Amino acid sequence: MSPDLLHPDYFTAGVAEADPEIAAAIGDELARQREVVELIASENIVSRAVLEVQGSVLTNKTVEGYPGARYHGGAVNVDVVERLAIARAGALFGCRFANVQPHSGSQANQAVFQALLRPGDAVLGMALTAGGHLSHGASFNISGRHFAASHYGVRRQDGRIDYDALARQARETRPKLIVAGGSSYPPAIDFFRFREIADSVGAYLLVDMAHFAGLVAGGAHPSPFPHAHVVTTTTYKSLRGARGGLILTDDEALIRRLDRAIFPGVQGSPALHAMAAKAVCLGEALKPEFRAYAAQVLANARALAATLLDAGTDVVSGGTDTPIVLIDLRRQGLKGDAASDALERAGITCNKNAVPFDTEKPAVTSGLRFGSSAATTRGFGAAEFRFVGAKIAQVLDGLARDPEANGACEAAVFAEIRELTARFPIYQGV
Repeated sequence: MSPDLLHPDYFTAGVAEADPEIAAAIGDELARQREVVELIASENIVSRAVLEVQGSVLTNKTVEGYPGARYHGGAVNVDVVERLAIARAGALFGCRFANVQPHSGSQANQAVFQALLRPGDAVLGMALTAGGHLSHGASFNISGRHFAASHYGVRRQDGRIDYDALARQARETRPKLIVAGGSSYPPAIDFFRFREIADSVGAYLLVDMAHFAGLVAGGAHPSPFPHAHVVTTTTYKSLRGARGGLILTDDEALIRRLDRAIFPGVQGSPALHAMAAKAVCLGEALKPEFRAYAAQVLANARALAATLLDAGTDVVSGGTDTPIVLIDLRRQGLKGDAASDALERAGITCNKNAVPFDTEKPAVTSGLRFGSSAATTRGFGAAEFRFVGAKIAQVLDGLARDPEANGACEAAVFAEIRELTARFPIYQGV
């Protein structure tokens, strides 16, 4: 029987015809992305090429295993894709080995834990409220449920890691793995000191550089190599590519263990359309212009932090060395959830976030986290970020004075934001 009789228009109908409800939601999301300033630190805006590959026929293909050793036939073309992605990752980050299959950064971290540890082994990672990530040993995550996780924090006076205290804690807890990096820690990390501490207790050092990987790739941030035994990252955020993860190492013995931990350890087939899109974004990051982008991401984050400081906002750690700017709202009497909602109504999207020594629930928080990567991709420079910083301060000041009357301020700011974003169009012709 003809496929057309079983599925009319199956190979010809677009989403607008086949599923108008989903098409409408996608259209509305495109309109939203066009008119707002995106400051969510874990987001970026991918190239048209990455979008195209994400929707390619690679979606149809399933493979398990690695190039040249698959468990499914018909893998000749996807082997080419994966080998390109591996080579580009190694060239970009100056390491010998890469696994490009992880579906996410969290899954990459999960594979590292599985490769290097046994259940019950001790792990030392940054506390969530200090800026860490749930996949670094949080009690409700698999990394904290299956391993004996302890957590280091930051100094109360400046929101920065106390490396002497970290060394003492490592001697007390004797971890098999120390994790450096987090999801809301703005300062640069001293990788040399972390490796020194790890070596002193016989631990592996894992650096999770998900938020600043693009800066490392572009030469705007120190590299975790050669200090880290293993490095993980996502490929979106400051790398501005497809959603997914990478595992990187210089150790040939470790990459064999890490490969086995990904497959068959924690996942089956990679998402080949996403893996190809990773290869595209890694290729984009190898071009000379990406270095200018990375430098601008950092300059823009610092411009935003300085503007907020000048407006009297408490900026955690006093500034930033990464795309992340974290602010503490407690002195203004505000909560993160209400502040995030107010800014969204004003056309500025960010996320509520815990700050060091936060006493609010995770659903509320006392802070906001901003990121400069997406708006920089759009073309914003320091002047635009200073403007946006002033608008953030305006909305927050109004919210602190009178939440009930702040609607007019939010609406006025949104009108100004629309004028700004109209000068920096995205995805024209889509």
